[in-house]
Amino acid sequence: MLFEMSCIMSKNKQVFSLKRSSIQTRAVGDRTNSLRKLIKEPGLLKGPCCHDALSAKLIEQAGFSFSFMSGFCTAGARLGAPDTGLITYAEMVDQGRYIMEATKRLPIIGDGDTGYGNALNVKRTVRGYAQAGFAGILIEDQVSPKSCGHVKGKRVVGREEAVSRIRAAVDARNEGADILILARTDARQAESLQEALWRVAAFAEAGADILFVDALESEAEMKAFCRVNMDVPKMANMLEGGGKTPVLSPQHLEDVGYKLVAYPLSLLGVSIRAMQGALQGLKDGRVPGPLQLGTFEDIQAAVGFPEYYIEEARYAISLPSSTALSAKDKVQQEETSSSSSFTLSGGDVYNQDPELSEASKESDFVLVPKEKSGGNQELEAGAKDRDSRRNMYFRVKISDMLTGLVKLETRIPAGFLTGLSALVPAVSGFNIEDIMQRSLYKEGRDPSEPILSTTSGGDRIQIYLE
Repeated sequence: MLFEMSCIMSKNKQVFSLKRSSIQTRAVGDRTNSLRKLIKEPGLLKGPCCHDALSAKLIEQAGFSFSFMSGFCTAGARLGAPDTGLITYAEMVDQGRYIMEATKRLPIIGDGDTGYGNALNVKRTVRGYAQAGFAGILIEDQVSPKSCGHVKGKRVVGREEAVSRIRAAVDARNEGADILILARTDARQAESLQEALWRVAAFAEAGADILFVDALESEAEMKAFCRVNMDVPKMANMLEGGGKTPVLSPQHLEDVGYKLVAYPLSLLGVSIRAMQGALQGLKDGRVPGPLQLGTFEDIQAAVGFPEYYIEEARYAISLPSSTALSAKDKVQQEETSSSSSFTLSGGDVYNQDPELSEASKESDFVLVPKEKSGGNQELEAGAKDRDSRRNMYFRVKISDMLTGLVKLETRIPAGFLTGLSALVPAVSGFNIEDIMQRSLYKEGRDPSEPILSTTSGGDRIQIYLE
């Protein structure tokens, strides 16, 4: 019996493992399939280079169709070191996993450098990048340790070894690694244009999906490259700030014959300059202004707090009644409180904390002093009806005051008050519990009317009780 149960458990575990593996494979394959489709469609694909999870997340939020995880930028951001072969395979794959976790569907090509060894190392590198979620991988023909393509001291391996690397990468792809192979040569600077063109032609014959010659020196050289195996897409590298290759406009690159273009330094470069400026300002006693820093809400949105709170609300649980204030406790608290009572424009009493938040100061409500009337009875009745309120929801609607564009609209369980304040910090200064109770016992309450409407940072925030 024990043996039989063990077999069943082992079998179930194996089935679960297979299902999980299938799900992961589909998730990875979606990005690869997207890139395959994109390179077959008309138009140039613009891809800013990422170096960490946040930069990749911002690229996806900005609506770009693909990105390239640059070895130069990743070495700089992760190690604070130059792109001279110091960063390892394990570090690059690890960085890639974080990037895939932070993004949803953005196809990303990973910089596989030289493949980190011989042909068998190349195959392992390709498989590892595919498993991490990359849609493509770059393999180049420099000697190890390699260097950045636009700096001095570049050397390439012989023709046979260069082609062998690409053949190994293609074999890994054909043997099950769902990933596109981007074959790069650095022979233009190490040897000659003619040698570079010979190599990319050989890479295409070996089965590479995309071709790339780094550090071409003129538009004429770029055109010559794009005439090699014209059925295979070509990638350009527009090194911002002054590289060896002319920086052409996207339309010009498309006219020359390119299908993809990478912008390696835009994000890392402006980040370095911005951090240096902010640090100098702090050293001089100045904090960054709103134009440079943005608001705290902007920063929260960039790193994903709104999405997190929406997801968190899906799994919210009501607090046990023992952890909430009883009606009697609330009455005593109200009697000893020094807070003022106000009337909302609709006529309801609203008790607000003495220290008003900025959000409540900017409220659309007209606050008029009024004597308390029957508030204790209403609070007690609301406490008795707590269970019924747990079946209700707050509908949160945030829209742009100028355009009317709805930026966020979601529902949160009415018992999850902390979640509401966390999702919309601008309402944290309001006594939502009190507003909700008074709305519930208001005669002729219309659920289509918001129980709270306020503004913050150019947005109109409306809370409905449904």
